[in-house]
Amino acid sequence: MEMEDKIESQRQRQEDDNGFISERTGSLGCLGWFIVILSGFFTVLLFPITICYCLKIVQEYERAVIFRLGRIIDKKPKGPGIFFILPCTDSLVKVDLRIISFDIPPQEILTKDSVTVSVDGVVYFRVSDPIASVANVTNANYSTRLLAQTTLRNVLGTKNLAEVLSDREGIAHSMQSNLDEATDNWGIKVERVEIKDVKLPHQLQRAMAAEAEAAREARAKVIAAEGEMNASRALKEASLVIAESPSALQLRYLQTLSTIAAERCLSCFYLRL
Repeated sequence: MEMEDKIESQRQRQEDDNGFISERTGSLGCLGWFIVILSGFFTVLLFPITICYCLKIVQEYERAVIFRLGRIIDKKPKGPGIFFILPCTDSLVKVDLRIISFDIPPQEILTKDSVTVSVDGVVYFRVSDPIASVANVTNANYSTRLLAQTTLRNVLGTKNLAEVLSDREGIAHSMQSNLDEATDNWGIKVERVEIKDVKLPHQLQRAMAAEAEAAREARAKVIAAEGEMNASRALKEASLVIAESPSALQLRYLQTLSTIAAERCLSCFYLRL
């Protein structure tokens, strides 16, 4: 039991050292409370002057994280609405809860089959925990942008060119899972990731176009050969039927003569016109 208690206390100490304080708050102490009371006294004494500094308004899509003498007060952010703060001891950080989108700049990536491609995308995310987004990371927006670029490189580095061109949805889903897991401690929720464009080198584009053209030509030749084979089979069957019945040959001969006569009459009619 003593060993388990030591391990638990060591783990708790490591978490405190890492700075992940999404919901934990500390006491201000005697000196802190004395400063807070003194600040409140001067605020009330100079109320007509300090009203502009004490009154804060937070919009419906925002939350306010309040620091009092360097510590986060309460266990949840303030807002939306109107509230008061002490101007000397309290500082306020507003956090936008709306979905934010940003473009991933084109990244030169070497695929698994050693092909260099340029890929860009777009990421949609929002702040799910305002306190963690302020206390656990310096700039959640900027950090998420950098992480999205590196994640795009890491994910596409495990794919070959054919998978990059055909499985964009799977790549986007994999990126979203990796980003969402990495930004969970930052209070960030990644809603959606999309791959916008995949640019290939010009030489590779010409080679792929030539390959596709050759494949189409080969497929056309195969189709033409199959047509010739089917036509020869039909002629063979027709010759067997005619050979079995001489009267059928005579009827076919008369039908051919009538067709030729009709064509001659039609040509003479057009010549007279």
